[in-house]
Amino acid sequence: MKDEQTPTIGRLAVIGAGTMGETLIAALLDAGRVDAGAIVATAKHGRRLARLRERFGVATSRDNRQAAQGADVVLLAVKPQVAPAVLAELAPDLGPQQLLISIVAGLTTARMESLIGEGVPVARAMPNTPSRIRCGMTAVCGGRWAEERHTELARQLFASTGRCLVLDEKYFDAVTGLSASGPAFLYIVIEALAEGGVKVGLPRTVATELAAQTCLGAARMVLDTGHHPALLKDEVTTPAGCTMDGILTLEEGGLRVTLIKAVVEATRRARELVED
Repeated sequence: MKDEQTPTIGRLAVIGAGTMGETLIAALLDAGRVDAGAIVATAKHGRRLARLRERFGVATSRDNRQAAQGADVVLLAVKPQVAPAVLAELAPDLGPQQLLISIVAGLTTARMESLIGEGVPVARAMPNTPSRIRCGMTAVCGGRWAEERHTELARQLFASTGRCLVLDEKYFDAVTGLSASGPAFLYIVIEALAEGGVKVGLPRTVATELAAQTCLGAARMVLDTGHHPALLKDEVTTPAGCTMDGILTLEEGGLRVTLIKAVVEATRRARELVED
């Protein structure tokens, strides 16, 4: 149901409507932020375009420039390696009355502005894949010509997929390394916990459900209570109990340091994704 305080979009162009573009289309339609008849999506492959038409009833095209013409919001969702070329292609059709939002990892607002020219408001967003089930985490920021209303519109749009924060752009590579890459790290944690359950005698389906729901519940405890994870950990760790033995094993195995290094390495790589 639409929140009356959140504006709708007149016309939305999704340039490169892959998995994340499709996810955002679904979320915006569910939230009532845009009508299906006001969306045009582009992709390279006809099968992808057919899927979007069948699932959402939106218009589709292989012509990026045609899709962007007259759109109120243009969402750039292409691969990082081709983003500069696509932006250069779109430049003649973008103007100050539009808002360009990019979800391309590593693509700065300054780089976007250099490719499309002066005066066009741009915003940068970094969502993650749990947005597909409306449990996403997204960060947004505005570029040089983006006013507060543009950044707020971007925030409200991505709030349709879960939580959304407005952050300084200097944090965006770190956001990519933590919340955008983080689901993959946590899937490994869930898989490993489930394997541990199998090792001690649980059926695999039961072990997987226990592990996944435990991770979900622990995350909700952090968000809903506002307590530091260390404090919540201490609540589980009773004196001379079994949890402490498990924690000692995790510390000996270097889980904490390994996860920190994973975020650091993913952040480093995020800075290299968009080619000059």
